[in-house]
Amino acid sequence: MPANNPPDQPPTPGQEPDRTIAYRQHNDQPYPQGYPQQGAYQQQGQPGYPQQGAGGYQQDGYQQQNYGQQVQPGYQQQGYGQQQNYGQQAYGQQAGYQAGHQQPGYPQQNYGQQPSWQQGSDFLGTGQPTAPPAKKGRKGWLFAVIAALVVALVGGGGAFAVNLLSGGGTQPHDVLPGDALGYVRLDLDPAANQKLALFSIAQKFTVTKSSFTGDDPRKALFDLLKKDGAGLDKVDYAADIEPWLGQRVGLAVLSPAKTGGEPGFVLAVQVTDETKAKAGIDKLMDGDKYGIAFRDDYALLTANQDQADQAVKAAPLSQNTNFSDDLNALGETGVLSFWVDAGRVASFAPELAAQNSEALAQIKNVRVAGALRFDGDYVELAGVTRGAQNLDMGQPEASKIGALPASTAAAVSFSGLGDIIGKQWAQILKSADQSGAGVQQFATQAEQTYGLKLPDDLTTLLGKNLTLALDSNGLDGDQPKFGARITTDPAKAQEVVGKIEKFLAASGTAAPQLAKVPGDGTFVLASSQEYAAELAKDGGLGDDESFKLAIPDADNATFAAYVDLDKLEKFYLQNLQGEDKANAQVLRAVGISGTQSGPDASFSLRLLFN
Repeated sequence: MPANNPPDQPPTPGQEPDRTIAYRQHNDQPYPQGYPQQGAYQQQGQPGYPQQGAGGYQQDGYQQQNYGQQVQPGYQQQGYGQQQNYGQQAYGQQAGYQAGHQQPGYPQQNYGQQPSWQQGSDFLGTGQPTAPPAKKGRKGWLFAVIAALVVALVGGGGAFAVNLLSGGGTQPHDVLPGDALGYVRLDLDPAANQKLALFSIAQKFTVTKSSFTGDDPRKALFDLLKKDGAGLDKVDYAADIEPWLGQRVGLAVLSPAKTGGEPGFVLAVQVTDETKAKAGIDKLMDGDKYGIAFRDDYALLTANQDQADQAVKAAPLSQNTNFSDDLNALGETGVLSFWVDAGRVASFAPELAAQNSEALAQIKNVRVAGALRFDGDYVELAGVTRGAQNLDMGQPEASKIGALPASTAAAVSFSGLGDIIGKQWAQILKSADQSGAGVQQFATQAEQTYGLKLPDDLTTLLGKNLTLALDSNGLDGDQPKFGARITTDPAKAQEVVGKIEKFLAASGTAAPQLAKVPGDGTFVLASSQEYAAELAKDGGLGDDESFKLAIPDADNATFAAYVDLDKLEKFYLQNLQGEDKANAQVLRAVGISGTQSGPDASFSLRLLFN
C-alpha cells in the first residue's frame, strides 16, 4: 500500500499514487514550483543527449527509473530543470536540478528559494564537503537533532537522487497484527514531497547543509549502538546487516495476557533477503531466544516462536477499521507516525479502573493518531483524537487569536474553558481531593472570606474565549504591553476582577494595576489604557504571513498559541555567537493550534523557518 494513502484505500482515479494527499495536484494544473514531476528522470538511450549523474558525472550503464509514467513513443523525458514536452504543450517548470553540465539546447533554470541541487563537490555524496562539519555549541542541540534527522532520512547521498520518487510499497501496518493497542512507524523512504521538503530545510542550517556525504544512516545508527556497548562486537555491518536491511520499521504493542501483566510486542523490520535476514538477526541476537516469521518482505520479531507464528497469521492492522479511519482523518503520515487505542490501554491499568471508573468510561473508545511531517518552510507534528464519549465538552466557538494587533509577539487563546470547568467541576473536585490538593477547602474559604463563588466566577472570568497577548512594542523598555481579551459578560467579569484584587490585597500580594475596558460582549484587561484600547478592537495579526503558516486554520481553531521568533530574536541572539547565532536566525515562528468538537479533536504544532 502506498505510504501516502490510507490503509486499504487506493488512490482516487486521476490522482498520482506517489504524491501525498496533501500535495496532490489536479491533472490539469501545473505542479507546484520546486517539486518534481513524475517521470522527471532522463531515460538512458535518448538520441543526442548524454546521460549524466548527480553533479554532472557520466554514469556508464546506469539506467535511471521513470517513476509513475511510461515512456511513450515521441514523448521526451527531460532531466531536472527542464520542461516536459508532450507534443507542443509544456507542462510546468521544474525546480532547478542542475546537473553541473547543461544539455545542449535546453537551458536549465533555478527558481527563487527552491533548492538548486547543484552543490559542486558537496552535492549529495558526490564528493567530500569543502569544509569539515561545524562543531556544535552548547546551545546547538536543536540543530544537532535536525542534523541527525536529515542524515537519517536522506543521507544515502546519490541514492537519494535515484530514489527521489519512491515511497510506495508495503508499510509496517500492512503486516503487524490488527488487535494492537499501539503502533509506531519510522519510514526512511517517505513520499517524494517529504524528501524534497526535508532537503530544502537542511540547506537553511550550517550544521545540516554539509550533511549529505553519502553515509548510510542505518550504518550510522549501528555504529552508534556498537559504540555505546549494545553487544554488537561480533557483528559486522557490511557483512551481517547491510545485505538484508530495508528502510522501514514498525512496532505493535499487544494486550497483556492478563490484567496488570506485561504487554506483548511485534517488531516489523523491512528486509530485502529473507535468508540473509535470518542469518543476520541470529547473529544480532547472539543466542537469545526470539521468534521470527516473514510476511510481505518484513521480518516479524517477537519474544518467542509461538507469538511469531500467531502474528504472521493475524489480520493486519491496516484492516482494523478504527485504525484506518484515524489515519484517514490524519492525512499525510510523514516520516514518523503513531497510533494508540488509549481506551484499551487504560483498561489494562487496574489502579485507574479502581480509582476513577467514570473517567475510564469516558475515554474507553478514545484513540490518538499523529505524524511528523515536513514542508519546505516548516516541520509539523500533527495529530487527531477521536471516539471520546460523554465528555460534555460542548461546542466551543472559534479562537479570537487572529483578531489581535499585527504587532503581537506572542499569544495564546482558548475557547470553551469556562463551560468545561463549569460542567466538569464536580469531577475536578473529586480528582483533586483524591490527590490531596485541597481545592474544595480553598473554594469554601474564598467564598466565605472574599465572596468568590466557584466555579461560577471562574467560568465568568474564563468566558467563552480567553486570549492572552504580548506585544512586540515596548519589550525594550520597562513597560511591556500585555493583556487579555475575554468573550464574556463584561459587568460580571469586572465584578469578579474586583473580588480577585481584594483577595490579593488582603494576602499581601502586590497586584499589577491593570486597565479595564468593558465592551459589547467582551472584557479587556491590559497593562495600559492605550494597549487595552488596541485589544478591544480587531487587529491584523490574522493577515500576517508567518501567523497564517503557523496557525493553518485560525478561523476554525478553538485553541491556539503563537510566538513570532523574528520579533523576539534580538533578545536571545545577543547570547549566541558564530554558527549557533546563524542557525538560530533561521527559526521564524512557532505555532500550535487545533479544534475540538464533541468527541473529536485535532492539533498541529509547527516550527517555521526563514
